[in-house]
Amino acid sequence: MRPDVEAKSVRIVDPAMRRADHKPRKQPKWGARSNQTTVGRWFWETDRLLLLMVAILIAIGLIAVAAASPAAAERLSGGKVQFAPLRFFFQQLMWIAVALPVMIAVSMLPKTMARRLAIAGAIVCTIMLMLVPVIGMEKNGAVRWIDFGITAIQPSEFLKPLYVVSIAWLLSLKRKDPSLPMVMISGLITAVLAFALMRQPNLGETVIFALTFVALLTLSGAHLRYLYMLGGAGAGALVLAYFFYPVATQRINGFLFDEGDSGQTDAALETLTSGGLFGLGPGAGTRKFTLPEPHTDYIFSVIGEEFGMIACLAIAILYLTIIARVLIRMLNEEDLFTILAAGGLVIQIGLQAVINMAVNVHLLPSKGMTLPFISYGGSSLIALSIGFGLLLAFTRRNPYLHRSPYVVRWSGRE
Repeated sequence: MRPDVEAKSVRIVDPAMRRADHKPRKQPKWGARSNQTTVGRWFWETDRLLLLMVAILIAIGLIAVAAASPAAAERLSGGKVQFAPLRFFFQQLMWIAVALPVMIAVSMLPKTMARRLAIAGAIVCTIMLMLVPVIGMEKNGAVRWIDFGITAIQPSEFLKPLYVVSIAWLLSLKRKDPSLPMVMISGLITAVLAFALMRQPNLGETVIFALTFVALLTLSGAHLRYLYMLGGAGAGALVLAYFFYPVATQRINGFLFDEGDSGQTDAALETLTSGGLFGLGPGAGTRKFTLPEPHTDYIFSVIGEEFGMIACLAIAILYLTIIARVLIRMLNEEDLFTILAAGGLVIQIGLQAVINMAVNVHLLPSKGMTLPFISYGGSSLIALSIGFGLLLAFTRRNPYLHRSPYVVRWSGRE
């Protein structure tokens, strides 16, 4: 050792002693990014903005159902059957308490498990849909529900999101093997489901399934000839339905020539516009008592009367924001199945919202379709929650996987 260099003492620490002296780390808080529990990972990986927007829709729906409940109770009461004014509000509150945990639980599923469960559920719901004409119950002239004693279930409501995931999976297989006839197979499945729905009859749901299938084909990059064929088949089906399907004839004549049930859509439009820009105030509406289904099909008109056109416009913008959020998020996605499943699910919700609002403003004939997350209904709300839970599951993303591996960040530790 050189004399001009001061010797430095070196302390050798046994690794075992270091581990013994090391204090155990505290468990990260629930909301911390370092929390690696199932709930913690879900919280940071899920799209919290989407979750917030759908929570706002559910809250708006609860307020709207409370406003429409007295009108619905008065209309449905008669003889020995009397409904309390806020009966449907409290029932909707109960359905929300069931639907929200279902949505969260489904959104926590891994993508593979969510896909498999959705396909299995689609098979079960398809079997139930085929059994509706045999064991179904009639309501308002249509056989769409199966009575299980405790409650009645509409299989088509639950089938809609599961159908999207199943068709998305089939179409995604074509990328792996272009020789597979997945477009024809998925088209045949859609045609069988449309036939079963038209037997109920359920024209509105048939339109939703058909348009969703076209959207999935478009997102999958299918050849234009398939889209032209579907467009021609759809136009031909509408013409045939008008001449040979009494329900379609009645709805179209009522819309075009003010025959049949045109009074419903006329009353809906008058109710919606009677509130002006800012509405008459909660509970102050009177025209809602003339609506046939103020708490379900025509709840958008009730919102317009009591909360104004500005509230209706805000709801429409909220739906549009949800759709745009998902589609923009899918621009960075590479997995075709995820693109089709997430895009199809949000487009399906958007189509249902557009159709309901268009009926309320007299742009479409009456369809008997609810406004997603806002209208009253247990089957509708739980089915939509399953669909949105699947949407959240497929759009979950680990933020650390998308950081550049070439950026070094100092952790503050030695």
